[in-house]
Amino acid sequence: MTSIAKPPVKHPTARTNGLGLTLRDYEGAMSTLCAGCGHDSVTAALVQAAWELELEPHRVGKMSGIGCSSKTTAYFMKQSHGFNSVHGRMPSVTSGAAAANRGLTYIGISGDGDSLSIGMGQLSHAIRRNVNMLYVIENNGVYGLTKGQFSASADVGSTSKKGEANEQQPIDPVLLALTLGCSFVARSFSGDKRQLVPILKAAIAHKGLALVDVISPCVSFNDHEGSTKSYAYTREREVEAVHADFIPLKREITVPETGEQVRVVELHDGGRVRLRATAPDYDPTDRESAYAHVRACQKRGEIATGLLFVDENGRDMHDYLKTVPTPLIDLPYEELCPGRAALDKLMERYR
Repeated sequence: MTSIAKPPVKHPTARTNGLGLTLRDYEGAMSTLCAGCGHDSVTAALVQAAWELELEPHRVGKMSGIGCSSKTTAYFMKQSHGFNSVHGRMPSVTSGAAAANRGLTYIGISGDGDSLSIGMGQLSHAIRRNVNMLYVIENNGVYGLTKGQFSASADVGSTSKKGEANEQQPIDPVLLALTLGCSFVARSFSGDKRQLVPILKAAIAHKGLALVDVISPCVSFNDHEGSTKSYAYTREREVEAVHADFIPLKREITVPETGEQVRVVELHDGGRVRLRATAPDYDPTDRESAYAHVRACQKRGEIATGLLFVDENGRDMHDYLKTVPTPLIDLPYEELCPGRAALDKLMERYR
């Protein structure tokens, strides 16, 4: 299904940012995802974050791979650049784009299937190179675009809509990122806009790769008895699985404002998710403590959320490669191609 352009209508009293742009100016095409999909809530948070940061849309590069999550780039900042790559290859395409034009703000949107299976090596090396980008994983535990197979983040014992149980250990993108040395690691919930927007703003402003794992419930293929998603699922009642060819309208799932550190979110099927925010005295600059905190939450059947780790003094890809400050696309031909003599001199170093 193709996306439909939104009518260019803005209310005359709509608030504007420092660039004179309204929130509507940061929107994209109308979403074709299932009603109630958590990914659309992530889109709304991205729109809000970009508007508050006063990003110039034409100075933003939106990158994605394949899957429900990768459709997100069509739904925000319609005046920006975009590239929809093949399955799992978004990180390397973004690395190439960032190497050629460091003057853009890069926002990569991926999913648990796109990043933790076929794209695992791509994600790992993007973290290793510390590519200057926001890397969002819209994590729902299934391959929603191909009818609900388990992804690499599905928990042991969770069942598909057809009843099969997953027996393989899940990959936690947050623990993976911490282990690989990622310089910015955070996790949030798609329905918690109050927490997610500041995290996205901090991630966009971060120098280096900022990985944000967003738990984003799938209302079509991971919304049934026996389903879990990187957290302990507490069951209250049995609900008949909805037929895959009919997706009923569902309300957006949001997080209740209780003021408590652990918040319980009711899902469409009666299940509950327990989200734990970081404590006021939590130190996000200690990588080992961050890892231990995430593991401790897992053992309690909770999902650790918030800014989990940040290294503000790290070097990004351009520092490692010693590239020039000027984006390569802006360099004159004579500097990019210094001639045969310079090439011969370079080759002599390898003989």
